[in-house]
Amino acid sequence: MNTKNDITKAVEVSELEKKFGSFVAVDRISFQVNKGEIFGFLGPNGAGKSTTIRMLCGILLPTYGTGHVSGYDIIKEQKLIKQNIGYMSQRFSLYEDLTVEENINFYSGIYSVPADKKKERKEYIIRMAGLENLRTSRTGILSTGWKQRLALGCAIIHEPGILFLDEPTAGVDPIARQMFWKLIKDMAKRGVTIFVTTHYMDEAENCDRLALIYNGDIIATGTPNQLKTEFMKEDVLSISIPQPEEWIERLNKLNTIRETALFGTMLHAIVDNEKSATGSIKELFARDKAFDYEVRRIQPSLEDVFVSLIKSYNKKG
Repeated sequence: MNTKNDITKAVEVSELEKKFGSFVAVDRISFQVNKGEIFGFLGPNGAGKSTTIRMLCGILLPTYGTGHVSGYDIIKEQKLIKQNIGYMSQRFSLYEDLTVEENINFYSGIYSVPADKKKERKEYIIRMAGLENLRTSRTGILSTGWKQRLALGCAIIHEPGILFLDEPTAGVDPIARQMFWKLIKDMAKRGVTIFVTTHYMDEAENCDRLALIYNGDIIATGTPNQLKTEFMKEDVLSISIPQPEEWIERLNKLNTIRETALFGTMLHAIVDNEKSATGSIKELFARDKAFDYEVRRIQPSLEDVFVSLIKSYNKKG
C-alpha cells in the first residue's frame, strides 16, 4: 500500500466535531495514536465511538476540526485513507450466501490485491483465522465467532498499516472473544496499528492505551494502569459476603460510601476514606448480625474508574 512511511503517528486528531442537526455526537476531541500500538476507544453505547471511527475512515465528514490517518487528511484525502486502512464495522459486512473462500476472493478484488499475491494472502487469512476446515462452507451457517474472524481476515487482506475495529466482539461468546483478541495482539506484534472501539471493560485491559469517551467528550486518556492509579481519586473496597445483592441498599445509606455495586460475586464500594468506610461497614454488619464477610481495599477496575469519571463529568455539567 502507499501509506506514508515517514509519519510518527498513525492517527492525529485536533478539535474533531460531528453534529447531526443540533445534536453534537462528537464534541471537539483531540488525541493521537502511536504507530504499532493497540489503542482502545472505550465508552458506553451512544458515546460517540462509532461516529469518530467513521470520520477517521473517510466515511463521514467532520463538522469541524482536523485529522490525519496514516498521514492522509480525513477531509481532503478520504479515498487514499480507504485504500490504506482496514475497517471492520459493527454490523457483519460479509456476504452470507458466499463461501468463506468466495468472500475472501471478493475482498481481494475490492482492495485490488495484486494477482500474484491473491492466493498467498487467501491461504494466510484462512490459516490465521483457523478456517481450514470451513473454507468451502457457506458463510451464513457459521457461528458469530467464526464470522468475526473471517471479517477480520477480509479487512486485512491488503496488508494495511492501520486497522479500525468497531465493536468487533459485540455478541460474541467469551471464548471466541478471547481467540479474537489473540489474533489482534499477534497483528500488533507484527507492527500493525490497531484502533478498536469497545464497551467491554475487560477487553480494554488488552490495549496499550485507552481514551475514555462519554457524551462525545474524551474524559481521560492513558494506559490501563495509569487510568486505574492516576485518575481515580476515591478508594475502592471489595466486600465479600453471602447474598451480596441484599446488602447494596443498606450499604448505600452509609454516609461514608459514595456508591456500592455488584461486581461478579462481590460488592465494590467507592469511598472517600478507606478507614472510616471500613469501620462503618463493619458496624453495619455487626448490628445486622452478619459475620461471614471480608472487607479489603483493592486497585480499582477500569469500570470503577469509568463510573467515577462519569459522575465527576455529570457534576461539572
